[in-house]
Amino acid sequence: MAPSISPRMADSSNTAPTTCWCDDMASARTLFHWMPERDLVTWNSMISGFSQCGFHEDCKRLYKEMLALEYLRPNGVTVVSVLQACSQSNDLVLGMEVHRFVIENEIEMELSVCNSIIALYAKCGSLNYARELFEEMSEKDEITYGAIISGYMVHGFVDHAMKLFREMKNPVLSTWNAVISGQVQNNHHEGVLDLVREMQAFGCRPNTVTLSSILPTLSYFSNLKGGKEIHAYTIRNSHDKNIYVATAIIDTYAKLGHINGAQRVFERSKDRSVIVWTAIISAHAAHGDAKAALSLFDEMLDDGTQPDPVTFTAVLAACAHSGLVKDAWTIFEAIFPEYGIPPSVEHYACMVGVLSRAGKLSEAVEFIKQMPIEPSGKVWGALLNGASVSGDVELGKFVCDHLFEMEPENTGNYIIMANLYSRAGRWQEAENVREKMKSIGLEKIPGSSWIETFGGVQKFIARDVSNERVEEIYGMLEGLLEIMIEEGYVFMDEFDEESVCY
Repeated sequence: MAPSISPRMADSSNTAPTTCWCDDMASARTLFHWMPERDLVTWNSMISGFSQCGFHEDCKRLYKEMLALEYLRPNGVTVVSVLQACSQSNDLVLGMEVHRFVIENEIEMELSVCNSIIALYAKCGSLNYARELFEEMSEKDEITYGAIISGYMVHGFVDHAMKLFREMKNPVLSTWNAVISGQVQNNHHEGVLDLVREMQAFGCRPNTVTLSSILPTLSYFSNLKGGKEIHAYTIRNSHDKNIYVATAIIDTYAKLGHINGAQRVFERSKDRSVIVWTAIISAHAAHGDAKAALSLFDEMLDDGTQPDPVTFTAVLAACAHSGLVKDAWTIFEAIFPEYGIPPSVEHYACMVGVLSRAGKLSEAVEFIKQMPIEPSGKVWGALLNGASVSGDVELGKFVCDHLFEMEPENTGNYIIMANLYSRAGRWQEAENVREKMKSIGLEKIPGSSWIETFGGVQKFIARDVSNERVEEIYGMLEGLLEIMIEEGYVFMDEFDEESVCY
């Protein structure tokens, strides 16, 4: 990378937090404050500590203090730490200032400095410039490739990321993990397991990051057998004690309908952090067992574990599924006064869902009007579902007027509104909504299912008649439907024509 390259303005995007490797930055800060003399090593140690522990604002503030000193100037070690903090906190403005400082002060462009600069622009969305700097580098290592690949993956440019990945001759485990997790995060599940096999053929053994990344793919394909195999692998290799792996297994089992397996994993977890507690609460909430979810929430509080915003979302979702309006109000009204967590838009959406599912649509509308923050698509979507279930066409139209403007490409909103009109016998208005959807180039994504056979996982599109055994398949489905009806299940025929995407 040539020192003459100057930084450019670029767009920004969200990034993931770093992992803390220390326990007592407060004491370190106090000791640093009382030191009579501080040399470059001392300043760098403190700045690096803040950066690595995730205290990004403290890191950047201390860097600015250092810049004001007359007797000391930042070096390569300093800027690497600050650039990492800028990347993780999405602070492109300060990051560009640091890049400019590097150039103007002719700081040696060591590989670590170059990698940090590329990571800044890649993670903050300036992908073209990051790629330009990447191409200019005469020396590249796995961190260089990892930074640019992760940047592409974060912003959804999977093909670009994979093309860069294929340029590498001997990718290391961290790079394999970057492309695997990137594929999963971008819902490119089809090739994930093949990547894992390829990685193993290269001599890289899956670690906790790999395992927690691939488990959602098994959920996506409804592959319970595969989930159990991964679980067994984690036990054999002592990875099951990792909280991220344990959480992923709980989530996978829950999504695959194996709630007892999820509960057993939780019960065997010794390190029950808020992440693990939230995972099992979410599992029971998703299965409609509000009693179990609320009981676990109480156990968590008794255990002394402080809930986080995601925990409250899970508990409120459980209340919504079971119509527990009173319990939901009690929990919602305690989020800020008792736990110091400002209610997020997700919490408001959950409360709208609670009220709407309980048929309290007027209360839900009034609740939205009194929200201190702007209602999101999730909030209006929860109300639309309530209007749909209640058959309230006028309320549905009122909500969709907002949603069509906020989410013009969300086909689910058009489908729900068209179905509402159809069920009310307002056929022309239903057709008008469908025509509006088509006029802006939207199409309903066909529903699909997977089934595991001796020939591997097979994918089926809704109403597919291309399979040579189609009569046998639909005969089997009809038999299953008859059994379900005999067991007391009630089907909503009105949603047969157009599937709802909520």
